[in-house]
Amino acid sequence: MTVTPIDRFASFIHFQQGGQVRAEQPAFDPERDGWQLMAFHVETDADVHADQWEVHPDADEFVACLTGGIRLCLRPQQPGEEEEEIKLVAGTAGIVPRGRWHRMELDAPGDIMSVTLPRGSRLEGRSEA
Repeated sequence: MTVTPIDRFASFIHFQQGGQVRAEQPAFDPERDGWQLMAFHVETDADVHADQWEVHPDADEFVACLTGGIRLCLRPQQPGEEEEEIKLVAGTAGIVPRGRWHRMELDAPGDIMSVTLPRGSRLEGRSEA
């Protein structure tokens, strides 16, 4: 196998069950098994899908702010509760518990990274919630 550089912003890295690691084209695939590492350069709220809730029922999600600033927004679990926000600045990270609906908002352009198990993940528009 030839080892070649991987553009971390142009590939999702998949850690497969048998121990293989593969760089693949970015794509939302809720059927994929194995852990997935993603890195994004973000300039606007559209780049972090601020208008969509996301949930990962089979695993927690690790979200790291490498540069810039983001807010992790957690959807209320009970009617009448407020959204919970976790502010992440460069060099910090947060863990979204499995099964917790969440989204991101951008505070400053930068780079973010996340790791989760995509199997069973779902997206939902903010207006649908």
